[in-house]
Amino acid sequence: MTRSGPGGPAANTWRWARRHWLLPVVAVLWELVARRAEAVYFPPPSTILTRLREMWFSGSPGRLFLTDEAVADLLPSLGRLVVGWALAAVAGVALGVALGRLAWLAALAEPLLHLGRSVPPAALLPVFLLLFKIGTPMQLASIVYGVVWPVLINSMDGGRHVDRGYLDTGQVFRLSAATRLFHVILPAAAPKILAGLRLSVSLALIMMVISELYGSSEGIGHRLLEAQSQFDIPAMWAGIVLLGVLGVALNSIFLAAERGLLRRYARA
Repeated sequence: MTRSGPGGPAANTWRWARRHWLLPVVAVLWELVARRAEAVYFPPPSTILTRLREMWFSGSPGRLFLTDEAVADLLPSLGRLVVGWALAAVAGVALGVALGRLAWLAALAEPLLHLGRSVPPAALLPVFLLLFKIGTPMQLASIVYGVVWPVLINSMDGGRHVDRGYLDTGQVFRLSAATRLFHVILPAAAPKILAGLRLSVSLALIMMVISELYGSSEGIGHRLLEAQSQFDIPAMWAGIVLLGVLGVALNSIFLAAERGLLRRYARA
């Protein structure tokens, strides 16, 4: 029997529809207006989605419907995004928690940190090009530099404001430094750390595209630049829509992981 109570499929469908009803309405209006106006720079969504499928998702079922362009563009882009985000996350959390717990080190480092995060990441792309040349190392360096700041600042704030009662309890039980770090400090700072990591996901997507616009022969950013140079407006919009879908998907995955981690820390 199909459940229709508060937690049943019908209720879940209704909640989803109430949250997302505006998206199909905007898509239908865009379709009608674009077809009526015959706008060159704003093709209808049906044309954009058709072009998107032709470019990246019209392959064989054995390849998960990915075309050769998808393998050449999407997979390298996603790989750089994930690796760059992971490197920034590890460095940002480690350095941020250390600065949050060591006041003397934070006092020394904070002026440099504020100077570094005030420099727009895009302004350093020519420097990264000189240091690493065109290729994956340059793109990873760009992503890491652009992503690390919200992780570092939030981790520092979380490490600095751990409840004194937790630390005193760990001291009473004579916990080792490693045990205090992994079972007291990190769980207490987890909400702040996860907030920084969530902000960094969207920044990683932005920096991935920017780095590919400047120095790449493949990737979603390169494909966008190529579509612009060829005046292929539907292909350009297809890339933009794909980036939007990727951003929503990555945010949803992170939110699900965040809820699981926070529930685990709450139980601990």
